[in-house]
Amino acid sequence: MNGATPVLQARGLTKRYGRVVAIDGSDLELYPGEILAVIGDNGAGKSSLIKALSGALIPDSGEIHLDGRPVHFRNPMEAREAGIETVYQTLAVAPGLDIADNLFLGREQRKSGPLGSVFRMLDRGHMRSEARRHMSELGIGTLQNIGQAVESLSGGQRQAVAVARSAAFGSKVVILDEPTAALGVKEGNRVLQLIRDVRDRGLPVILISHNMPHVFEVADRIHIQRLGRRATVITPKSHSMSEAVAIMTGAAPPPPHAA
Repeated sequence: MNGATPVLQARGLTKRYGRVVAIDGSDLELYPGEILAVIGDNGAGKSSLIKALSGALIPDSGEIHLDGRPVHFRNPMEAREAGIETVYQTLAVAPGLDIADNLFLGREQRKSGPLGSVFRMLDRGHMRSEARRHMSELGIGTLQNIGQAVESLSGGQRQAVAVARSAAFGSKVVILDEPTAALGVKEGNRVLQLIRDVRDRGLPVILISHNMPHVFEVADRIHIQRLGRRATVITPKSHSMSEAVAIMTGAAPPPPHAA
């Protein structure tokens, strides 16, 4: 993959909060059509790195490139407009709205003609139809009523809505932060399949996860973050789970970065 231009690339990202260094010159490359897992111990800087890539945090120094061009996101909306969709572990869903409204939150579709342009009427029929299609693609069969309020859903079902939204609207990159953490085995496996489906449609995915079996099941490459920077990149074929954990915790020295 080294011959390809990364879809998303970070070089030397640094972020300090007083004396605390959250990111210490971190690098990252996401290549076309791959699932890149990002793993690391608590305090390794995973969350800060992802927030920098998704516009939620402005780094003090370093560069971010999207499709080979430098970008400077001042907020998450700018990253979304550039095609980077992120689902954080703390889900940004509106509990009082239904599933369809949550899927189109900030992207509401209006009726055609004067009803939409003058009277600002939403095309709820189309949004519900599209929401039903996206949820069906996700394979979460427990959501029977697309008009159901999100506050009535389980934590796992809320996660499914958020993941479906990212897959529906991400045009360049989808970033998923612990997407299976709140899910049961069956729903978790369906989300893993969705992640594969997104990758197979040509949309690269960054997956942040503590679940090593899930990481090794779906990732093409595994970025190991340690002490605020990238320790190395491995693959599920080149290293075992125990070797990955040893590198992550500092029990074993990282191999030279080559993947």
